[in-house]
Amino acid sequence: MSFDHAQFKRLERKGYNRIGARYLAAAGSRGELAQALLAAAELAPGQRVLDLASGPGQLARAAQQEVSATGLAVASDISEGQLACCPDLARVAADGEALPFPAASFERVLCGLGLMFFPDEHAALKEMRRVLRPGGRLVLSVWGRAEEVPLVDAALACMRRLLPPPKVARPSIFRFGDPGELDRRLASADFCDRDIRPCRFTVDFADAAAYWQGFLDLAGGAAESLSRLPPEKQRELALAVADELAPHAVAGGYRLAATVLIASARPV
Repeated sequence: MSFDHAQFKRLERKGYNRIGARYLAAAGSRGELAQALLAAAELAPGQRVLDLASGPGQLARAAQQEVSATGLAVASDISEGQLACCPDLARVAADGEALPFPAASFERVLCGLGLMFFPDEHAALKEMRRVLRPGGRLVLSVWGRAEEVPLVDAALACMRRLLPPPKVARPSIFRFGDPGELDRRLASADFCDRDIRPCRFTVDFADAAAYWQGFLDLAGGAAESLSRLPPEKQRELALAVADELAPHAVAGGYRLAATVLIASARPV
């Protein structure tokens, strides 16, 4: 299947616009991850911070508190619908592979669980490097290996089991889950002082329906594609995912784990 970058971006943008404020509510389950990323960023008052793939601006809002009124945190995302959820922040709708900011504009660039969704991740990393000031720092997070992220892979496995291959090819969201591979990607984009560490967390769900809805509320382009299925197929998926969730059953529902890699690096 050939890969169409532009079509992929249109689908992701439409999907995240569709999710809107639901994403903000669902993303609260990843609070530990956000705290770990912010700790790695070592923010300080007066800094200028760019948060890429910002969604509804959770990281950007926390960053603004850290840099105080003397600094600035800018939320940037391809989805205007997501940015509409953070009207209190500086916001710029933009493609992360072609940023509209001058070179050396920021002391920090953050990207929480976003690099996997850039079709040309090398171009995105080059742009992140370009807008960083000398001595600045990039801090990003990516999903670990698929087997380390049942929180997401359970839903994807159910989709693979019940649906034909997608018409629009999607890059694997786990493709940077190997620390060595992520390190190579950062090095190829001229980042040095690279540090990559795992961050593990769990999320509890009362039942399979809550898990499936939580997935849909965070899934962007995948959720957009699923919304186009016949209603009966959508209901079938929502029920069938219980098979994938069975190994994660606990008293009162399900507990699913996730491993995320948090990387910190400086421009050469």
